[in-house]
Amino acid sequence: MGRRDGATAAAVALTVLLAAAATLLPPAAASGSPAEGLQPLSKIAIHKATVEMQPSAYVKAMKSLLGKQYGRTNPSVDDWIAVFSPANFNSGACPNPTRYPGEPLLCTAPIKYQYANYSANYIYWGKGSIRFQLINQREDFAFALFTGGLENPKLISVSEPIAFKNPKAPVYPRLAQGKSHDEMTVTWTSGYDISEAYPFVEWGLVGGSQPTRTPAGTLTFNRGSMCGEPARTVGWRDPGFIHTAFMRDLWPNKEYYYKIGHELPDGSVVWGKPYSFRAPPSPGQNSLQRVIVFGDMGKAERDGSNEFANYQPGSLNTTDTLVEDLDNYDIVFHIGDLPYANGYISQWDQFTAQVAPITAKKPYMIASGNHERDTPNTGGFFDVNDSGGECGVPAETYYYYPAENRANFWYKVDYGMFRFCIADSEHDWREGTAQYKFIEHCLSTVDRKHQPWLIFAAHRVLGYSSNSWYAQQGSFEEPEGRESLQKLWQKYRVDIAFFGHVHNYERTCPMYQSQCVTAEKSRYSGTMNGTIFVVAGGGGSHLSEYTTAIPKWSVFRDQDYGFVKLTAFNHSSLLFEYKKSSDGKVYDSFTVDRDYRDVLRCVHDSCFPTTLAT
Repeated sequence: MGRRDGATAAAVALTVLLAAAATLLPPAAASGSPAEGLQPLSKIAIHKATVEMQPSAYVKAMKSLLGKQYGRTNPSVDDWIAVFSPANFNSGACPNPTRYPGEPLLCTAPIKYQYANYSANYIYWGKGSIRFQLINQREDFAFALFTGGLENPKLISVSEPIAFKNPKAPVYPRLAQGKSHDEMTVTWTSGYDISEAYPFVEWGLVGGSQPTRTPAGTLTFNRGSMCGEPARTVGWRDPGFIHTAFMRDLWPNKEYYYKIGHELPDGSVVWGKPYSFRAPPSPGQNSLQRVIVFGDMGKAERDGSNEFANYQPGSLNTTDTLVEDLDNYDIVFHIGDLPYANGYISQWDQFTAQVAPITAKKPYMIASGNHERDTPNTGGFFDVNDSGGECGVPAETYYYYPAENRANFWYKVDYGMFRFCIADSEHDWREGTAQYKFIEHCLSTVDRKHQPWLIFAAHRVLGYSSNSWYAQQGSFEEPEGRESLQKLWQKYRVDIAFFGHVHNYERTCPMYQSQCVTAEKSRYSGTMNGTIFVVAGGGGSHLSEYTTAIPKWSVFRDQDYGFVKLTAFNHSSLLFEYKKSSDGKVYDSFTVDRDYRDVLRCVHDSCFPTTLAT
């Protein structure tokens, strides 16, 4: 592979040519369809791998083809190609997981893999071709040829190392709104520690005078920061360095440019690509404001690797549709379950690269999901290992969000006429907890005459869902989900409560205490007597089933991939749209038209005290 500059080419396609002795066998389909919801890298028993280099097997770089040529005698349907980084993956000692007898020969999972017979003629003719897309991940790469399938892998050949021109270059900028409306943050990843180069962002008004340089803080984490397997063992990969800079005192709705960089000791600068963004509106500002909401996107591979992207089949559709529509929305809320790395840390780079065309231009606000946080005995509300031992560390480091304590994933965002209260469903939200106090404070302190649109969001369904497993429990919610919170939603007149976790779309009627408070379904006007609950978990992961019986409160259900768009035209008019990721068209919608007096009007369990005095 020709060398590329990581600052200017974050991803390259690489063609891998297969060549092997022509052992005539019937053509075979590519093997290994993954179980639904199973992280593909977890299927590789890398701790059981043996090493048996075969002279007849080879993996050889072919620069003129931007690829690799490799082969072996007696090709098999169990042959597979893996991409490793760093390239010296098969040297050195491994931290020994106690459940494995003896020291593993290989101690790190690959970044991606593909069966050799993905190229249909590999078995029949003994040759073929595969394309891999590589992104800059701070280290060199090697391609490895295995036989024996994923359960009993045998390493038989390794390529020479290849690398981007500057593996340490700054990549994948991620915007997020700061703690105040006039502050935008940018976070990015590089291979430069603060002792090697000084990180900063250069920014200014488009068409303005001299740019400003603002220094960035630098964070990272190590294997010891992980709470369990596989994140501490075969899933570990060095995350590099994560930098965050704050661009402050922004003028509302003005267009700004920025460029991330690192100043080297000799005074030269390694630059990232230039981008621009629009500053957020001030709280209460009366202007067109458009918001995207979804959860559970995951990641997928455009090159078909990792078993044909079956793990998160809708992820790329959602990403591509949002990229194509960049000019028609202003801010994104991804409410939990980001890459589903599940302890394979390399996949966080893959995810940040996938969504970078969005995050480099729009503030991308995230919530914590079970696949980011949940690890047994680590202080979470759910004692399961859905995060693969990550216990929240990568999510809390790779992305900025304006929480008072980054370990407590709850925060508020004031965006023009909207107030968003983002909760953390992986920590206790019940009455008497710190999070409950935050939620009530967030809901109670908004000035509804200037910010009429009050939105609550969390990952797990703390409201209502007719998902099959919730229905089996009889509650249509996460256990103890709404019991503590519904009185807050009602008291403070929450307009919409969003959730993910369930991988489909569903909208309820305006509700309180499991009852619809109106028969209207699409055009709401005047006083809203309850909250509309929305499941928007169809961002890309494998889809979830509904219960066959449709509850009376369920207005619209769609078992497909999609996202929600909110459009505030002014202080009185809101448009809600559900769009499918496959075509970007609207499949469900409603409008709200009301005045400030409608928010103030007394409704059940939400009346201001009055006196008989005159």
